[in-house]
Amino acid sequence: MTATETEQRQAIIDACLKMNALGINQGTSGNVSLRHEDGMLISPTSTPYEQLAPEDIVFMAWDGVVDGRLQPSSEWRFHLDIFKARPEVNAVVHAHPNYCTTIAIMGKKIPAIHYMIAVAGGSDIRCAPYATFGTAELSANAVRALQDRKACLLEHHGMIATGTSLDKAMWLAVEVEALARQYHGCLQIGEPPLLSEEEIENVIKRMATYGHRDKADAA
Repeated sequence: MTATETEQRQAIIDACLKMNALGINQGTSGNVSLRHEDGMLISPTSTPYEQLAPEDIVFMAWDGVVDGRLQPSSEWRFHLDIFKARPEVNAVVHAHPNYCTTIAIMGKKIPAIHYMIAVAGGSDIRCAPYATFGTAELSANAVRALQDRKACLLEHHGMIATGTSLDKAMWLAVEVEALARQYHGCLQIGEPPLLSEEEIENVIKRMATYGHRDKADAA
């Protein structure tokens, strides 16, 4: 294992711990992956994040062959399929944040209640139809919901955020949960007014360099 790969594996562990510290996930229900060589690195299934070592992170090749001492997350399928469908995506974060999950239980998307919706790539954050966790059906639903988007909800389940880096995917996951909380609050009063498609397009153009800035971006 090279020093770079060790760093990537540790970054996945750190991200898992951060999800729980930020309150956007509970227990071991979330999972994190990174594109790596001819496949991906992904957090293992049913293992407390505090117990993880870099060697516990699982490598999975594009054909699904696993190399690791633990089994990959039960949600490995949609991680792998997202990477295959979206070559610009280098990191995937899946979690069960309270507000995102509440909205997803109701089968609702998050509409354009705030201009920050644009950070997810469009005028809404779609909700993928329900399918049993870990199935090809759920994966296909998630990939469709992510078309032209960087994040989506999963009905009766949780959310997915993607990014060109793990830091960006984590940043987006937090932003999506904030939007879900705002939408939930609006719904306690009534149906909120929405920004127009044209305005969101305008915001997207103005946000070309907005969001989490990696060190490499500043170089």
